[in-house]
Amino acid sequence: MASPLDRVPAWSLAVVAMLSVQLGAAISVGLFPDIGVAGTAWLRITLGAIGFVLIARPRYWRWSWRELRAPILLGVVSGGMTLAFLAAIDLLPLGTAVAIEFLGPLTVAALHSRSRRALVWPLLALAGVVLLTEPWKGTPSLAGIAYAALAAVGWGLYIVITQHVGDRFSGVDGLAISLPVAAVVTAVVGLPQAWGHIDLRVLLVATGAALLLPLIPWTFELYALRRLNKSAFGTLMALEPAFALVIGAVVLH
Repeated sequence: MASPLDRVPAWSLAVVAMLSVQLGAAISVGLFPDIGVAGTAWLRITLGAIGFVLIARPRYWRWSWRELRAPILLGVVSGGMTLAFLAAIDLLPLGTAVAIEFLGPLTVAALHSRSRRALVWPLLALAGVVLLTEPWKGTPSLAGIAYAALAAVGWGLYIVITQHVGDRFSGVDGLAISLPVAAVVTAVVGLPQAWGHIDLRVLLVATGAALLLPLIPWTFELYALRRLNKSAFGTLMALEPAFALVIGAVVLH
């Protein structure tokens, strides 16, 4: 049965997902003083996982281990990517962190392009990121740049694996498998950080952040990648650093 999202232009799903990701990231920053970076990642993903399980109500026993491998791997990558990205925006301006992270999808787009000239674009973008961050001046944080670079690798893998999962699982079943795995991955470092610091205010803010990221964007990206190739999707991601810059300026000043 076709979903209403199948009738929405794929590019518009990707754009809404990008806006939701950056707004969710900006809201997440407010949780860092209360439950830490890793605690924020764990709580947000755990709430998102609960949401996907309630929506999809997956019957895990229906699938073989061979079928489950891809969404499980997606969960591991998603958890690691989220931890790295939140650690990056704790140390860098949101726009700068996303500019570095954007190298991941841009590289995926270039590698899946039919033109060899497209391989020049990641190199030019890398040069732009170097000029933006000016690491030779000792600022911004080199650790933040490293976390953002790790998130870029995760984002590139996320695009490739999400398309694979979306082609093989109906609806959001794939996400209902991968998100609980991501919750377990982030719990290793996030649960000890958040333990004892979760009150009603933190829970409400984390629920809003989980709705904005991962529930809305990862669903929209899954449906978009069913109709867009990796090159087109990765190229669309060029808008994300601009969105991050604007949202970072408005929400985070």
